[in-house]
Amino acid sequence: MTRRRWIADEVTGNRAFLIGEHAHHLTRVLRARIGQEFDVSAQGVVRRARISAISNDRVEFELGKEIPAGTTLRLTLALAIFKFDRMEWAIEKCTELGATCIIPLIAHRTDTHLAAAAPKRRERWQRIVREASEQSRRVAIPEISSPLAVKDVAALPGQTRILLAESEPQFRLKDAFHDPSEPGVIILAIGPEGGWTKEEEKLFQYSGWISASLGSTVLRAETAAIAATAIVVSEL
Repeated sequence: MTRRRWIADEVTGNRAFLIGEHAHHLTRVLRARIGQEFDVSAQGVVRRARISAISNDRVEFELGKEIPAGTTLRLTLALAIFKFDRMEWAIEKCTELGATCIIPLIAHRTDTHLAAAAPKRRERWQRIVREASEQSRRVAIPEISSPLAVKDVAALPGQTRILLAESEPQFRLKDAFHDPSEPGVIILAIGPEGGWTKEEEKLFQYSGWISASLGSTVLRAETAAIAATAIVVSEL
């Protein structure tokens, strides 16, 4: 059986800790006991760990040997804000697939009420990516940034910056990676429901971004985000 993996909230020397709701889930839902062993990601390193102490809101692990965890793809997903239930599903699945940073993006066609409410959803999104990271046995939790405007996302640095755009049906996303052995930082921008405006597409183009598509089929925003993330992970 695959050993359950946890991502530590705190690390001190050869001790790691889960705290608050994170600890409650392990002790109350999974009924963990002192002496049980798990894999724990502590400061970016996965270690074999044994529970050494349990309290109401804190679980302490004694860290053991390091476990090889593979490499981490540096993929930032700039995701235009859309209906929160579907956006949360996309965030969860893209985390499972390997996105390392998710930026909620406020585009011209983003619903104004959703854009205004987005900052208050950040804490919930952070819980979602933590749970998805542990479920998919990741080493680290993706960062969820504060919402950014299109102009700020367009100015972000990255070795490969790709705008998913329906206006480029002939150039596929999978063809955008010239040297898969050295992908560097990849930023992938997914537009809102209704797509990018012409002005937004020009802004990305003038900022040096590549425009690519997922083909001739028009996908919903959450489907496009998941499909695009899967393609990048597969290609690299």
